[in-house]
Amino acid sequence: MRRLPGAFAAFAALALLLPFAARAADADPAERLERALASLDSVRAEFTQDLVAADGATTQHAAGTLYLRKPGRFRWDYTTPRQLIVCDGEKLWLYDPDLEQATVRRVRDTLSQTPAMLLSGQARVRDGFTVRDAGRAVGLDWIALTPKSGDTDFREIRLGFVGDTLRRLEFSDKLNQRTLIELKKLERNAKVPDALFTFTPPAGVDVIGAAR
Repeated sequence: MRRLPGAFAAFAALALLLPFAARAADADPAERLERALASLDSVRAEFTQDLVAADGATTQHAAGTLYLRKPGRFRWDYTTPRQLIVCDGEKLWLYDPDLEQATVRRVRDTLSQTPAMLLSGQARVRDGFTVRDAGRAVGLDWIALTPKSGDTDFREIRLGFVGDTLRRLEFSDKLNQRTLIELKKLERNAKVPDALFTFTPPAGVDVIGAAR
């Protein structure tokens, strides 16, 4: 399967697509995130995604639509390039229609060390991350999360907000690459059908991994 630009970082972003409390000088950023997460049920948004190398060159570009619904279900529908990531809360599918190949993994094995674990309500933001207010830049209010565990693929996550709406996510990995995700037309607590979070490989598709 071809590598999606920053695909793993995209998985990590899922729990952070949420309404955000208004900035306040005396507010703990971790508490603000946790309060906002508690009020989230579903999300629909369009996105663009770029992978930027250590030298500043953009090496990959992707675009599509994402859907999120508690508990732990999400769908990243890439139109450029054509690929699909679907999770029903237990199984994670990555499907490449051009290669006629699908990979399936258990969520607990794949996402246990990412912010996606927060969707299940099993952990608080502060349990897995050091959270700090990162100030204001390029018209956005920023918050930064640094993983406490050294077993993650990324060094830092930065979230950029306009008011109470998340607009930009930035992931820095251990190779000094950055994955940049821009969100547009974000709908919080949107009506998202259950059928979007199920996937059955089409006939003739090569399946890698166990679906059970």
